Amino acid sequence: CCGPCAIYRRSALASLLDQYESQYFRGKPSDFGEDRHLTILMLKAGFRTEYVPSAIAATVVPNKLGPYLRQQLRWARSTYRDTLLGLRLLPNLHRFLTLDVVGQNLGPLLLALSVLTGLAQLALTGTVPWLASLMIVAMTMIHCSVVALRARQRRFLGFSLHAFINIFLLLPLKAYALCTLSNSDWLSR
Repeated sequence: CCGPCAIYRRSALASLLDQYESQYFRGKPSDFGEDRHLTILMLKAGFRTEYVPSAIAATVVPNKLGPYLRQQLRWARSTYRDTLLGLRLLPNLHRFLTLDVVGQNLGPLLLALSVLTGLAQLALTGTVPWLASLMIVAMTMIHCSVVALRARQRRFLGFSLHAFINIFLLLPLKAYALCTLSNSDWLSR
């Protein structure tokens, strides 16, 4: 349950407040990704989450590249860190949540391997990596098509253009996030 899309029962939150306020990662206080951490605490305590499709939420969205990349770095670190903290919960959760966690972590890794394989082919043989390129396009279209079908909105097919942002900006940023997982000095808004 991420940030602006979540609401918690006061009694549940009160019972976990001490743990929530003293969040540590690798022995250091951690002040990013607190919404994911709170969800993990709730699930560990035996509370359940519920999706409410009619809920309306509002949030602030970065409108410049610098703030967007800082947000994505904060989110990447949070995803990696909280995945490590919540792995033991996965067998008890719905299969879709397990699939989502696997996809959020393995998807970028597989995309990075495809890009690196393509670059290696280009550098070593001088040939265009058509197979790697085709795989990236196919996986992007499959992903966007599934989302478009489930949401019943064709506009989600346009998210396939996000692949360029993902490859050239977000993959390097996610690699950096993994290498600097304990650093949260400049991430808070």
